[in-house]
Amino acid sequence: MDNNKEFGDLSSDEAVCKILESMDEEISTVFSRSQSLKPCPIGSSESGICCKNCSMGPCRVMEETAGLCGATLGTIAARNLARHIAAGTAAHSDHGRDMAHLLALTSEGKAEGLKIKDDLKLFNFAKNLGVKTGDKSVNEIAGEAAEKAMSLFGQQSGEIDLMRLAPKKRQEIWRKHKVMPRGIDREVVEMMHRTNMGVDQDPENILDQAVRTALADGWGGSMIGTDITDILFTTPVPLAAKTNLGMLKEDEVNVVIHGHEPTLSEIIAELSDENELVEYAKSKGAKGINVVGICCSANEVLMRQGIAPIGNFLSQEMAIMTGAVELMVVDIQCIMQSLGELVKKYHTKLITSSPKAKIPGAIHMEFQEVNGTALAKEIIKMAIDNFQNRKHKVCIPEISSELVAGFSHEYIRYMLGGRFRESFRPLNDAIIDGRIQGIVAIVGCNNARICQDKYHNYLAKEFIKRDYLVVSTGCGALSLAKCGIMVPEAMEEAGPGLRSICEAVGIPPILHLGSCVDNSRILTIASEIVSEGGLGEDISDLPAAGIAPEWMSEKALSIGTYFAASGVYVAFSGQPIPVESSIEVKNIMTSGWQQKYGGQLEYIADIDELLEKVINVIQDKRKALKIDTKKERVLMDMEARRALTNV
Repeated sequence: MDNNKEFGDLSSDEAVCKILESMDEEISTVFSRSQSLKPCPIGSSESGICCKNCSMGPCRVMEETAGLCGATLGTIAARNLARHIAAGTAAHSDHGRDMAHLLALTSEGKAEGLKIKDDLKLFNFAKNLGVKTGDKSVNEIAGEAAEKAMSLFGQQSGEIDLMRLAPKKRQEIWRKHKVMPRGIDREVVEMMHRTNMGVDQDPENILDQAVRTALADGWGGSMIGTDITDILFTTPVPLAAKTNLGMLKEDEVNVVIHGHEPTLSEIIAELSDENELVEYAKSKGAKGINVVGICCSANEVLMRQGIAPIGNFLSQEMAIMTGAVELMVVDIQCIMQSLGELVKKYHTKLITSSPKAKIPGAIHMEFQEVNGTALAKEIIKMAIDNFQNRKHKVCIPEISSELVAGFSHEYIRYMLGGRFRESFRPLNDAIIDGRIQGIVAIVGCNNARICQDKYHNYLAKEFIKRDYLVVSTGCGALSLAKCGIMVPEAMEEAGPGLRSICEAVGIPPILHLGSCVDNSRILTIASEIVSEGGLGEDISDLPAAGIAPEWMSEKALSIGTYFAASGVYVAFSGQPIPVESSIEVKNIMTSGWQQKYGGQLEYIADIDELLEKVINVIQDKRKALKIDTKKERVLMDMEARRALTNV
């Protein structure tokens, strides 16, 4: 790393900068590698698109050239993007499949330490899947719902049941353009087949299947994952917590949970307060057990148990480098292989728990649904035994921020209308009368090619001060939490209209909606806003937009695509979408998708240009709804009231 380079150019997180400044030896981190390792120019969005789908390649083409088989730049770009989307869909949907399998085992009493915690959510989930509840027991309903959910993965025809939760007009659009998903796995497999050498060669046709694949993620696999997690571990309600590396404790056993599957993480968090384990920790010289999280596992246990998230994707190495982490247990997704080498320099034990993800240098302790409690206790005891083995001076930045998280769509409906009249009506009315100009989802990853958290934080602050309600998930949500603007007090940074809503309801101007798979909650919220009335007949009518300003993962491309296909304008920034060299494909994803689906997906490099574009899109939606003129609130005297009565 260039020693003259300011750490503030690498991260907006002060705690991360403190760790980088404190390094007394040259340690390879994602930040140092981002400076020394340049992106491969072959196939980059600036220099051309590379096709490596057969052994005649890789073929690097430009607009005026073609690959050995004759494939054009548009075809190659569409294929490459489609494969990314298929991979992102597979990641989220496989997570959902695992949750469905877990629900089935729980219903049979075979999942150690687990039970149904949210009966109402289960009943609604079963109803949405077409499962009749009648006078069946909770476990019988759970078993049938799990079986039906698992069938959606292998379903070969028809439509995925959960698609019916979208507005009717939206369903008609999907059917018209033949992108209604038939089965989750079928769409992923067909996408991979179509992009094999010599199969689908029409860019628009390829991207239509990419849309259908992404929809199978958002309205299928991800929604299944979200709903079943709520059923098993409770539907989130707002709670207060703290975040950042300052939540590590020098005098306690620190256990970090990292990844995306919530089950083992939830069990570890629950068991960490058990008296037997706490006393065991004290016998080893520690004052207690401190469980904290990174990435979306952090978001899951944060929303339900108030466990402190100490960082997002780019913070995972920094946690180990504090010298205070006894053990980090990881499962799937967004886990850096560098952790296996890094722990060799520290005392930290790295545990992999999923059969799908092993890392050289880690200890593999496989989680199975039948051994959850026993495995969690074994892992915690291993961490406790490691407390006395610290070999580096502990360096925990004294930096933390307060946050409020846990805004499920069920709770939003409740908080707006109360116990007996829960409703989205107050939110719709606030948008109609202009106190809230629109809703902006700021979601997605961190990317080491961009200053960590910078774009997330900048955009959120700019939107709320202009009276746009911000919702957030995943690493984006953790960025905003670390920034300190995910608390009710942040309403002071909001515009007068949004602030009046925050004051009345007692909420932050930025709502934490959960992990990456919980982007499905945003789909549900959008559908319920439409159903409430007054803001059009479809999601595409809503004054709303989505942004992934620091995207990194293939999952982000799937998320962005299913939102665009659901009628939302979506903008990516930071790193280009891997189609930027193809004007043909860019046009399909913008004007083409706008015409077909009422939404679009594009890359905008300049963050201020992106800000302006999103505002213009939302204001155009307000004009189309004829709510662009702010209505003055009039205090009516008795004479005016009588006049209304006499009309």
